[in-house]
Amino acid sequence: MAVEYTRVTNKEELEEILVLQKQNLPDYLTEKEIEKEGFVTISHTFDLLERMNAVCPHIIAKDKGRVIGYALCMHPDFSREIPILLSMLEQLKVVLPHEESFIIMGQICIDKAYRGQGVFRRLYKTMKKSLSSTFKLIVTEVDGRNKRSLNAHLACGFTTKKKYQSDGRDWYLIVL
Repeated sequence: MAVEYTRVTNKEELEEILVLQKQNLPDYLTEKEIEKEGFVTISHTFDLLERMNAVCPHIIAKDKGRVIGYALCMHPDFSREIPILLSMLEQLKVVLPHEESFIIMGQICIDKAYRGQGVFRRLYKTMKKSLSSTFKLIVTEVDGRNKRSLNAHLACGFTTKKKYQSDGRDWYLIVL
């Protein structure tokens, strides 16, 4: 497997991200798949994904020219456009000093055929290397029901800054 780790450079890659995202939304998965494989919470529009990418290009994994994984780079300004993230913004004000520069990892997803092969870890390694000169921290939150994602993040070096409840869910606010 010769997976390439890079940043989004064109509209086709953004479209491929949206296809992979849709395949991993809870509405398209069985309860068994959700428990075993994890899921993504947010469905982005092409417009929002493209605007986010213009500010800070997303990190992608490609195999044979096809996007097989992604980690979305979201400047904190965009989180106001996604209602479910408003509570995370409030929590960040409490747990992070004001001088800390950070980027929000807006969502990460790996094609099912590529899971368990280190793609997740390499996406974060690429993200950290690409953004370390601009941002000191990478922050994200994980739905407490998504055990696979939470465990994968913790194994990559993320630490839990706070566990809180919002929208009837337990959220883990984590930082790398």
